[in-house]
Amino acid sequence: MAEQETSSGLEGFGKKLLNLFIKDEPTGSKPMPVMPQSQGSPVGTPAAQPNHVPTAPVSAIPGPVAAPEGTVDTKFVDHFASVLSKANQPGPDYFEFREALKSLSNLNLSEDQQYQAAWASFKAMGGSANVAALVSSANQYLTALNNDQQAFSKTVEETLTEKVGGLSNEQKQLQSENEQFARQILEIQRKMDANNERLAKIGGELNEQQQKITQSKSNYEATLAVFVGQIKRDLLKLGEYIK
Repeated sequence: MAEQETSSGLEGFGKKLLNLFIKDEPTGSKPMPVMPQSQGSPVGTPAAQPNHVPTAPVSAIPGPVAAPEGTVDTKFVDHFASVLSKANQPGPDYFEFREALKSLSNLNLSEDQQYQAAWASFKAMGGSANVAALVSSANQYLTALNNDQQAFSKTVEETLTEKVGGLSNEQKQLQSENEQFARQILEIQRKMDANNERLAKIGGELNEQQQKITQSKSNYEATLAVFVGQIKRDLLKLGEYIK
């Protein structure tokens, strides 16, 4: 790959990277990487890679929820383009070999014929005739990707701890508030029940008191009438009998 690939050209580099590692598929089918990302140490010898293998599922995130199966994401393609661009050395290397191999994928050649033809094309570009140099350049990219994966995994774990921890604390706080509200509701309900019970008693007491007061008023007026009647009768008799 030419050394003039810079950060300003990463978008185009990402598209090139996508074309190099993703086999063209009929419309409507999901793209699959040709070569999965290495999870371990760089390999020591070149190995023939199939032109099309399924994408490995994304590892489950520790916790109650497992991650779904991953798909190729162009934003990560651009990210890996940046990672590989920084690891790239001047002159033909593994990427030129992969580009040559990609160009042969649609020809009616067996896999070993494709690799032999790509190797011949790579050497014709000025690449090293020593296969160990090609393997070394490929291992540089694997090392860069592996280091990036470790940093990404660490960031994911830290982010999960921060986000999930924060949400867990919020969950506990809300649950505690709801329990407190529930206790308050029970206390309010208890007071309402007591008030309703007292209201029912007050209704009976009101009737009783009204009857007592009304009866007392009637008795007062009846008794008063007796006294008033008696005095009036005496006044009448005084006028009649005493002159």
